[in-house]
Amino acid sequence: MRFDLEKGKNGEWFTFFGSEVKPDGEIKYLEPEEGAGKVCFRIADPEVIEKIHAQTRKRTAEFVNNPKTRQMERVQYFDQTPAQENKERELMWDYAIVDWKDMLDAKGTPIPCTLPNKLKLMNIPQFARFVGRCIQLISGA
Repeated sequence: MRFDLEKGKNGEWFTFFGSEVKPDGEIKYLEPEEGAGKVCFRIADPEVIEKIHAQTRKRTAEFVNNPKTRQMERVQYFDQTPAQENKERELMWDYAIVDWKDMLDAKGTPIPCTLPNKLKLMNIPQFARFVGRCIQLISGA
């Protein structure tokens, strides 16, 4: 069996498809429209995730009393401010959305694939559902 080890790093292209939320909350994904733009996605591997976490989380450790053993135990956790949470989310979306083609604004002007534009599009439920579904398809979930 042969595998392209670079394919995951380059991403996979998906033609934009819309979605509808039914009254019962179920999401129905629609067929791509003719002339719809395409978006390239990739999944972050553990090394990329670790780098993002290093930028957005602070590891903290303290000693706490274990009531069962009555001994002090060292507990580690990650401390993260709301601003760091937002930054982590931005970095993850920036990594996951590699590029796009033929994405246009309401006036028909091409939208450049930049971090600010990725974040603006992620605030549009239709696009966010599309991204979520594509990531799900790539990951095989």
